[in-house]
Amino acid sequence: MRVFVVGNRADGDPGLVGEHLETTYGASLIRGWREEPDGWPDLDGFDLVVALGSDWSAYWDHLSVSVGAEMALMRAAQRQNRPLLGICFGAQVAAQALGGRVERAPEPEVGWYAVEVTDAAPFDRGPWFQWHADRLEPPVAAQVLGHSPRAVQAFALGRTLAVQFHPEVTTAMVERWASGDGLLELQRLGIDRDELLAVTVGNADDRRLPACSIVDAVLGRSAA
Repeated sequence: MRVFVVGNRADGDPGLVGEHLETTYGASLIRGWREEPDGWPDLDGFDLVVALGSDWSAYWDHLSVSVGAEMALMRAAQRQNRPLLGICFGAQVAAQALGGRVERAPEPEVGWYAVEVTDAAPFDRGPWFQWHADRLEPPVAAQVLGHSPRAVQAFALGRTLAVQFHPEVTTAMVERWASGDGLLELQRLGIDRDELLAVTVGNADDRRLPACSIVDAVLGRSAA
């Protein structure tokens, strides 16, 4: 199995998702950096596309070339009936690429949150880790699978599965995100870093099997 993983150079860790793909499916993970879309391969021979999160916003004008390339990749995956898993920013770009839109959320969601799920959702209520200040509006034809009071949390369209939360997250990843500029953001939001990490230590391992189930679902999802 060959998996194309789209991420930023400074934060391209697929975490539990990548681990499950490698250990269970024997997958080779081929990286594509958002900063260098000209170097991306076409999708021939790939079995799955994974679009990771980012500290970018999908509607920033100065990122239109990179975001446009990612949107084109996602539209190609949709046309070719290839599985696509979009995570957080990746989910937002998928929404924008397939006919939805992305906007600034009234309030950010940072931390561990339960998600209200539909019967069709291939995941449970969580809690799931979130770190985003934007929210998506899914394409009209999409099936909404989960939501919170502040945002749509997941949708499916064909073989695309998009989740606003982070099933891939590990404690080490949250420690990185909560440093530097991330720490300043936590302070602005009044979130205690040590408390966030303590909750993460308690939750991360419990989310391992549910995260694997999301990967299994997108690989087994049939076209709508």
